[in-house]
Parts: sequence; structure tokens; C-alpha cells
Amino acid sequence: MKPTEINIHQNTEILASDEAGTALDQPDDMARIAELAYYKAESRGFEPGHELEDWLEAEQELMPSSG
Repeated sequence: MKPTEINIHQNTEILASDEAGTALDQPDDMARIAELAYYKAESRGFEPGHELEDWLEAEQELMPSSG
């Protein structure tokens, strides 16, 4: 079964927070980004050619915004 859009957002919330509710920290950042990018690829059936897009979207969703 493919995850729905709602599952991707639930996974983002889980991956984006830690026990203290603080910003992500290394080396976990890469693993969390990779995991969310995987969920994004899985949700569209692993259609090739979107790997960078998936990574950048996951990175933007998980990294704290500046300002």
C-alpha cells in the first residue's frame, strides 16, 4: 500500500522534532532527510527522475527556517 499525502505529513512531523522540540542536529539530519525523501518517492511509485526534487523538498521541510 502506498502512503497517502497525509502519511507523508505525519512522517514529516515525527522526523522534524526531537525529544526537546529543538532543531535537527548532525548527524541525524541526513538520515531524516533521506527517510522523508524515500517516503516522497514511495508515494509516487518510485518514478525515476525526481530524486533531487525529493531530497530538496525533504530538506526544506525538515530544516529550521532562518529568521
